[in-house]
Amino acid sequence: MRKTFVTIATVIGLVVSSNVAFADSAKPGQSMTHMKTAAGVASTLEAAGVILYVQGGATSAVIGDNLSSATSQVVFHIPVTANKAGVQHVGSNIIFFNTANNQYLTLGNPVIDLAKGIVSATVPQAGNAQVDILTITNASTAKPKITNDKKAKQRTRAYTGTTLVLAPGVAATIASVLGLPAGSLPDGLAFGTADVTLYSKLK
Repeated sequence: MRKTFVTIATVIGLVVSSNVAFADSAKPGQSMTHMKTAAGVASTLEAAGVILYVQGGATSAVIGDNLSSATSQVVFHIPVTANKAGVQHVGSNIIFFNTANNQYLTLGNPVIDLAKGIVSATVPQAGNAQVDILTITNASTAKPKITNDKKAKQRTRAYTGTTLVLAPGVAATIASVLGLPAGSLPDGLAFGTADVTLYSKLK
């Protein structure tokens, strides 16, 4: 019997804060995002036969002994890309893959909108509709650390520890597309944390 997903308090504690200072040759108008799932999400998915990963130039890694470890976390590094309509990661996809039936859900080209407090993505399984997939619960209070590099004439704004939960209705959609039992994922599941770094010209 597949385990039921548990709600995780605090995060992300989706990304339990790690800085993204390693962006290669960042240029104004570009960005870098670092995400970390909440402890327990990866192991719960794995118990149901579901693997979470990224593709298209982004990279992922596992913190902990393995995916089945109760405290394991999946970390995503989504590369520097053009900044359009918010922080849009063109060509980077987050994938939920059910190894039991080969069903998968694609969250394509995630767009982070700090002003609206949402992360949206293109979902092929929903007719390529743009869907709000995550809610940024602390968007209204998120304050960036600003660094001015006069030599490079570049300003860096780094937001750390933005907390992410599944947007309303998304949990049921994920379960349905992957062929999981109804109610496998609680609505508003705490997913993790994210750090976002934005680069702009220094006037």
